[in-house]
Amino acid sequence: MSILIRHILIELSKVFLLSLAVLTALMIIVGLVREAINQNLPPAQVIWLIPYILPDALRIMIPVTLLLATTVVYGRMSGGNEVVAIKAMGISPVRIIWPALVAAFLISLVTVWLNEVAVSWARQGAQRVVVNAVEEIVYNMLRTQRRYNSSAFAINVRRLEDRKLIYPTLTLYARGNTPSVTIMAREAELRADHAQHVLKIVLREGTVNVGGRITGYFPDTYEHEVPLSDASRADGVSGSPSATPLNLIPERIARQHRVIEQFERELAARAACQMLCGEFDTLTGPEWDKLRRQMADHRQHLSRLYTESPRRWAAGFSCLCFVWIGAPMAVWLRQRDFLTSFFVCFTPILVVYYPLLVYGIDGAKNGTIPPYSVWAGNLILFAWGCYLLRKVVRY
Repeated sequence: MSILIRHILIELSKVFLLSLAVLTALMIIVGLVREAINQNLPPAQVIWLIPYILPDALRIMIPVTLLLATTVVYGRMSGGNEVVAIKAMGISPVRIIWPALVAAFLISLVTVWLNEVAVSWARQGAQRVVVNAVEEIVYNMLRTQRRYNSSAFAINVRRLEDRKLIYPTLTLYARGNTPSVTIMAREAELRADHAQHVLKIVLREGTVNVGGRITGYFPDTYEHEVPLSDASRADGVSGSPSATPLNLIPERIARQHRVIEQFERELAARAACQMLCGEFDTLTGPEWDKLRRQMADHRQHLSRLYTESPRRWAAGFSCLCFVWIGAPMAVWLRQRDFLTSFFVCFTPILVVYYPLLVYGIDGAKNGTIPPYSVWAGNLILFAWGCYLLRKVVRY
């Protein structure tokens, strides 16, 4: 029996590693092309993205390739009547399925770790690559589209002469109490200062308009600095719950509880003061609508923090659930054609499991359903696997 178990594990490993290598390579290529198009990255910077795209590609492809390997190996065994021979010897089919389940459990732990790496280290690393290449990205966009915009500013140019922007219009967006600023110049140049983490925009001979009211003229050189993170189009993820490591989530939850409690006390004090002063109309005015929206944002941030831990564990242990249904399904179908077994398993997963996972994550992040609802899809796959395993053992 030990020889048969070693044979199963070796076959599973060969099919799994080969299919994982091929599908992950394809996914990395797709991810690189997507980032290169979205960010207009130069080729040298695209290569630097590979280590940061790899964990994201692996965490997506491992469950699928593990299901594929399981249906291939057990489909061949069942189609070749090896399972029938084993049952004729009085050996339960569970004896040949449990090695795959143990392997899937260990791979699930690895996938949980990859989920952790992908949403924290990898995304922030990809963001750094984009930020460091912001100067070339802006120049490439201006050459092809004559315009570039980010969350902080927008640039339009008439044409480019080598590294010079001819007749540029720079618009600095309003932030807080700072009004918008529009600068029109004869020429300009971009310089990324990585030591100070700023993008320097050097403009020569132009006019400045502040808030559409104040206009000035500068005959020589005017230099404006924009933080590289604001100048790039990279999504800021450092403060997001999805980028928070699992070991820091309890601390962030406790801190967010304190933020909400402090905000509630401030709201209660303000409401009491306004009621004592007879300002009842202000309690339903736009100011209180804004405060209620801020409270809703605080509560949603807390719900997202509560969701992150079960989300990553549920996504990681999809590997075990996929094998739990894949192995008995392949044995029961008795098809040498592995594609038949694979699609019979994967189609319900695609139709039921992934929609349930997405629904559970969205609902838990919004606070409408409990965070552990993200495990609903895994529980359904587990129940389905129990039903299939019972059929395999009985018939």
